[in-house]
Amino acid sequence: QVQLVESGGGLVQAGGSLSLSCAASGRTFSDYSMSWFRQAPGKEREIVAALSRRGITTYYSDSVKGRFTGSRDNTKNTVYLQMDSLKPEDTAVYYCAAAEDQSYLGIQYYTRAGQYDYWGQGTQVTVSS
Repeated sequence: QVQLVESGGGLVQAGGSLSLSCAASGRTFSDYSMSWFRQAPGKEREIVAALSRRGITTYYSDSVKGRFTGSRDNTKNTVYLQMDSLKPEDTAVYYCAAAEDQSYLGIQYYTRAGQYDYWGQGTQVTVSS
């Protein structure tokens, strides 16, 4: 089992920044590809960013590319999401997720929610206009 705990959400004005963290415990963190998803009211959960287990390769959705930056520190068992130039449409509950990656190179990331085994409880991000 992997336990994931997000933190750092809150209320910010449009154009502002927030930094989210997700602390993992329970298994070897570097064995897992990590990601950030979000879900707005009445909408499906969508991928925001994904990172390979070594952090070498990353993916960003078109809606956040150039504004959000994902990173991970395998020595601290933590994944981060730096969100800049926030927009009201970024308002959502943000979740981190973990998927075991047994590939040798460790450069795989996953973009579909069904590919993830473990999820955090979510943290609310609200961007006011």
